[in-house]
Amino acid sequence: MQTTLVATGARGAEKLARIPVRIDPAVASEPRPPWLRARDPGTPEVLRLQSVLREHNLHTVCEEAACPNIGECFGNGTATFMILGSLCTRRCPYCDVAHGRPLPPDPDEPRELAAVVAAMRLRYVVITSVDRDDLRDGGAGHFADCITAVRDAVPGIRIEILTPDFRGREAVALDRLAASPPDVFNHNIETVPRLFRAARPGGDYAGSLALIQAVKRRLPQVPTKSGLMLGLGETDAEVLATLRDLRAHGCDIVTLGQYLRPSSAHLPVDRYVSPAEFERLRDAALALGFAEVAAGPLVRSSYRADEVARAATDRAAT
Repeated sequence: MQTTLVATGARGAEKLARIPVRIDPAVASEPRPPWLRARDPGTPEVLRLQSVLREHNLHTVCEEAACPNIGECFGNGTATFMILGSLCTRRCPYCDVAHGRPLPPDPDEPRELAAVVAAMRLRYVVITSVDRDDLRDGGAGHFADCITAVRDAVPGIRIEILTPDFRGREAVALDRLAASPPDVFNHNIETVPRLFRAARPGGDYAGSLALIQAVKRRLPQVPTKSGLMLGLGETDAEVLATLRDLRAHGCDIVTLGQYLRPSSAHLPVDRYVSPAEFERLRDAALALGFAEVAAGPLVRSSYRADEVARAATDRAAT
């Protein structure tokens, strides 16, 4: 692994200073309601896994994106690994991952990742990454290398990848991934089209849908997955319209979770969606034909990913 090169990034107000939508840090979010209580992340098992990750110079999205479920997932000995460094080439104002100029991909990372997955005795692993618009294939080749290395180290393991949108590089990316396909392909659309400019200034709604559709056509045996965060100002009607768009483009599994503001420099929370409302949206999504829907205030795209994928397979078989 690279141990001598150091890349530094910007967070918070510094990271978001140049996005097209201005965020007023004085606009406060409402206090979190009682159903938004996550497990304390400072448990001994969390600290142990963090030590293992640092030993192998690996990153998890659990840490980098300040996921509220880190205590539960790390406590259960699971994690979503973030490859291709910890610096993102985009400046999304909902996300706490640092922005900057990333280092070149580390050729040793697939081997290190495989070693950690084997040491943790995982049977299902999620691999994600920052956006890497600096790479000709958007990082798809590195994803494929990691899939191959993990499968070689842990025969029979199931692998889910959560990818960027590969903006403008979809054809090259799919060529790379088709050579070593995952068991589940996930790309988060994140929000409704009206809010894309505010929440995903570097992304494109139609482009994300097209990527999911292209994966389904190229790899029809691979379940496709996407996710939305609620609480940015969307309406339920807009959520349902986006769910219909996802199904029309071949998305099999969807996750719905509550947006939580990482800092006062990020987009404020417009509303907190109750557990009952999430359950109603889940029922509506299942009625649209999704194989499985995970919905709840603390649900994130890779939350209990193994259980979600298994449930989707069981539902499709009935």
